[in-house]
Amino acid sequence: MKQGILGVAAACLLAGVLSGATAIASTEDMSEPTQAQSVLPREDLTIVSGSGKHIFSVELARTPRQQQVGEMFRTQLAPNNGMLFLWSAPQQSDMWMENTLIPLDIVFIAPDHRIQAIAENAVPRSLAHISSHGVVSATLELAGGTTARLGITVGDKVEAPSLEKKS
Repeated sequence: MKQGILGVAAACLLAGVLSGATAIASTEDMSEPTQAQSVLPREDLTIVSGSGKHIFSVELARTPRQQQVGEMFRTQLAPNNGMLFLWSAPQQSDMWMENTLIPLDIVFIAPDHRIQAIAENAVPRSLAHISSHGVVSATLELAGGTTARLGITVGDKVEAPSLEKKS
């Protein structure tokens, strides 16, 4: 019988430790960012447009902190790179350029994986809100001028493993 009681006690202790670990893991630092974040995990993302298929290597901003910091304090973004903000549920997306030092094209991706709106060459350091003008499942940041240069427009299809998982 001691083993049974000890087993239950150990299970309760383990459950407490796990729930505490979960609480710690979900308590993310949301203080004002002061430096660029480390490079996030990447995946390939393709935009299929009238001008062809355009492949980008994008960092995945999944957590609230990763999404808060985004591209802040970075001084360059390669033409074929970007950052994909994966929202936990479809939502209105409002972005801004505070502490972002380079111009960005902000591409809002609808739940059907089509581009819903594009804000081209967002102004560095601006506090103006840049809106998706409706519900989106993700937001993509690319180097400023990329969408015009490649002929990417509203209605183009976006393909990425992380978007497929959300469907």
